[in-house]
Order: sequence, then structure tokens, then C-alpha cells
Amino acid sequence: MGIQVRDERHMKALTGLSQAQFDHLLSVFSDIYQATQQKTYDKGVESGTRRRKLGGGCKGKLPTLADKLLLVLYYYKTYPTFDVLGTQFAMARSKAHENLHKLSPILYDTLVSLALMPYREFATPEELKAALQGVDHLLIDATERAYHRSQDDAKQREHYSGKKNSIR
Repeated sequence: MGIQVRDERHMKALTGLSQAQFDHLLSVFSDIYQATQQKTYDKGVESGTRRRKLGGGCKGKLPTLADKLLLVLYYYKTYPTFDVLGTQFAMARSKAHENLHKLSPILYDTLVSLALMPYREFATPEELKAALQGVDHLLIDATERAYHRSQDDAKQREHYSGKKNSIR
């Protein structure tokens, strides 16, 4: 692997995590990764497209699960280009891109299973109230987004309040 973590400070600089936090995350990440691989293998066997047993074939540039997790965490901490990411991990930029997009959902599932992901959507007002239990102040940062209006005049008038006049 290209990146060698020297000490605790270096680990925090690369990933934002301590070594203990990384190890805890790695244990759950490895379980979810293995389950994902098994599911993919079973799907391939079922469809008849699988040629090798699970784990067969060439070994990639990221041989261990720690390397895989480090790649994803390093990317999300520093946001390098895929050229830089590939150079850091001794692989082509296309492989860096491929690995990142394969491993990111696994990291997401790991963080969800550890209850470390913030809430993104609420189905009911009760869910919102439960999530805000114990919160004294709530700040909402809203960004206005353009709305794609229909070309049909009648439908367009349903969504147009008349308040905005665009300057042309």
C-alpha cells in the first residue's frame, strides 16, 4: 500500500480518527464488507455468471480491509482528485475511482449500523420531535432552489405565486 501510518497524529491527519476509533470502525466495516461480498457471490452463482469461488482471482492494490477503509476515509477527509488518490495508493486513477465508489456504500452502511449517521429525512413530525429531544435551539439553513416549471400554462400557474419577478 502507498500510505503508511506512522503514529496516532498521522492517523488523525489522514482520516480524522484515532487508531482506536479506526480499529472499532474496521471491525464493523469488515463484517459488512464480508456480507456484501457474500451477497454478490451468491447472486453470481444464482445467475450462473460466477466462475471462481469467493476470494478467487487477482488480488488488488488494497489487499487488506484496513487498506480499503483507509482509502475511503482518506478520500472523505482530504477530497483529493482521483489522480492524487491513485498515486497515494499506488493504483491508476480509474481504479481509485472504482474502489472508492465500491467501498463508499459499505462505509455508509457501517456508519448507519453504528448509529453515527445524522438523520436526513423524517417521515412524520413525531420522528422529528424524537430526534430533537433535548435540543434547546434549532438553526435552519435553507437554500432556495430553482423549480423546473411545466411548459403547460395551466400547470405552470398552479406553482407560481406571483411574488418573484425575474430581472431580464
